[in-house]
Amino acid sequence: MKKYAVDGHEDSWLPEGFQWKLVWGDEFDGDALDTDKWDFRTTMMGKVHPAWTRNGVRLDGKGNVEFKLIIEDGRPVSSQLQTGYNFMDQPVVPTKFGNDYLQWPIGKLHQSKFLHKYGYFECRCRLQQKPGWWSAFWIQSPIIGASLDTGQVGAEIDVMESFRPGQIAKHYVHARGYGLDRVSVGTDKEHTGLSVEEFHRFGVLWDETGYTFYINGVEDGRVTENISHCPEFILISTEVSGYRGKDHAPVQAAFDNVGDTFLVDYVRVFDVV
Repeated sequence: MKKYAVDGHEDSWLPEGFQWKLVWGDEFDGDALDTDKWDFRTTMMGKVHPAWTRNGVRLDGKGNVEFKLIIEDGRPVSSQLQTGYNFMDQPVVPTKFGNDYLQWPIGKLHQSKFLHKYGYFECRCRLQQKPGWWSAFWIQSPIIGASLDTGQVGAEIDVMESFRPGQIAKHYVHARGYGLDRVSVGTDKEHTGLSVEEFHRFGVLWDETGYTFYINGVEDGRVTENISHCPEFILISTEVSGYRGKDHAPVQAAFDNVGDTFLVDYVRVFDVV
């Protein structure tokens, strides 16, 4: 890997053999989230998701964005940030169409803040330290599943998912939406034992031939299926475990570990020049 210097901040570690240009990023300096770059994700599949809040993120004054496990209305919740919007997420507002009063099944659409196709996407973060919630850095198409042509409508690219402290799941690429047509392809191995005291770099090189994933500057697998050829948006996210289970209730560990944090130092996107 080659180092790419960013004045006053930690270097990026980028794949060798290319010349790189920084085209987008956030160093999380200052004392307020840059809402020209980020919005909160609070809805999923047309419904407000009870695990998510707008109140679980702050800048810590040390160049990091802090995601915190908090209690809201008596239940543990946390936040997700995104640079764009999935067209299926927003709740539907009743509308009338035609003599039969047909319902348009998609909520109000929003203009994405940042979409990008291809390049190297990198996040430097310190993982959550206690169980009961999980963290992720990923990329999603705003129109995933709108057709079966993945190249045209995109995919979900999971660069980092940590479901337990110090654990990193296999990197997955999901395509054709989230229903009966979904196709998921992943890398070979997960990792355990990563330090929850130190920061780590997670990245993906996405090009016309597939996705190559990296952890701390070391290649960690490649996916050559489900290749997206459309612009996508970035998410850095946390979620309390249990809300997606059959009981739709947070796990006890989330209550026990309120106050735990997940820190992100930077998110950067590079193009080959």
